[in-house]
Amino acid sequence: MATHRAEMTAATLSDRYRRTREQTLALIADLRPEDTVVQTMPDVSPTKWHLAHVTWFFERFVLEAGLPGYSRFDDQFHFLFNSYYYTAGQMHARPKRGLLSRPTLAEVLDYRSYVDAAMQQLLQTGAADEHLCNVITLGLNHEQQHQELLLTDIKHVFSCNPIRPPASLSLTIASTEIPTPYSYSEGAGGIRSIGATGSGFSFDNETPRHDALLHDHRIGNRLVTNGEYRGFIEDGGYRNSELWLSDGWATIKERDWRRPLYWDEGLDNEFTLGGDRAIDPNAPVCHVSYYEADAFARWAGARLPTEFEWEVAAEEQAISGNLLESGHWHPMASSESQYFGDVWEWTSSSYAPYPGFEPLQGSLGEYNGKFMCNQMTVRGGSCVTARDHVRASYRSFFYPDARWQFLGIRLAKDGHGS
Repeated sequence: MATHRAEMTAATLSDRYRRTREQTLALIADLRPEDTVVQTMPDVSPTKWHLAHVTWFFERFVLEAGLPGYSRFDDQFHFLFNSYYYTAGQMHARPKRGLLSRPTLAEVLDYRSYVDAAMQQLLQTGAADEHLCNVITLGLNHEQQHQELLLTDIKHVFSCNPIRPPASLSLTIASTEIPTPYSYSEGAGGIRSIGATGSGFSFDNETPRHDALLHDHRIGNRLVTNGEYRGFIEDGGYRNSELWLSDGWATIKERDWRRPLYWDEGLDNEFTLGGDRAIDPNAPVCHVSYYEADAFARWAGARLPTEFEWEVAAEEQAISGNLLESGHWHPMASSESQYFGDVWEWTSSSYAPYPGFEPLQGSLGEYNGKFMCNQMTVRGGSCVTARDHVRASYRSFFYPDARWQFLGIRLAKDGHGS
């Protein structure tokens, strides 16, 4: 990881720590304690678990290492709320997180307060050296990732509830903008520099910056809309095996997929974090797997962009758009290019290490590197990604059958043309 020197002052870190932790709690303002316990599938973690896990991160990797005399809140929490850091100890099985009726939500919130007080003590007394400041910055970005996961997970939980409640009572109404006709612009070709520039925070999987060869290509001017994806469905897209990768065809048959996750059978309504809503045909389609994105691209006579093509195009774009702070928590129709926000964009690139990649030392080296197998890279952030958390070089990753995240589609084509 890298951190900008402006972030290295204790006062700045202390303020950012407070704001990030407060933002997490603001996201759950309309939830009830019973909501925070439910786990509807192995990929989903209960809200309460997210609140405790990000707190455990600061306790385990910052306070225990850097605050003299620090005493753990509860030794059992180090088993319950570790995620996948095997070098830090054993952990409760991920598919069984929904069985944790205890500790209670109130106890988890007390845990957060306890750790927050100790963190402020560490930052205000100047006990954090450069290494610990780097770890704290990583921890804050880690918490922002879990803010997004918390919202996508509670969306799945509420979608399984017959009442289908909203996660927030204050989400704003969808946009009435009309997207521009789909077109393609010439993508930059040749040898291009890819990866983090070193001018601010980055995760280790964004490094090292390196050269990549881009062939002649064109990239879509915007995201694929619900209306365009509905056309794929109505044209028999889910019935035409010629459009699908072998694993994708097997998956949709086994799971009886006929439409994006959260769409109803009539293709008229969808479940959102604001409850059930009519599908906006002009908004970006979301909650589609890599298999569905790839099949749609083939149906449209195109392909998905590589992550390098996407990054070079995104570097020319301002980081703006429909992100967490916009208050929609759902993809919105737009006449803009939508490189950042709305939906994570599937790329055709497998999630793999860059040439010369070296994971962080110690337990933090488990953060990204060990997942570089059998997953696909996504880019751009979503409508529930914090604005200061995204950048052109940011890479995330999901298995190709994943759909519960805000995952969508941008198209690309080979060669020159219109």
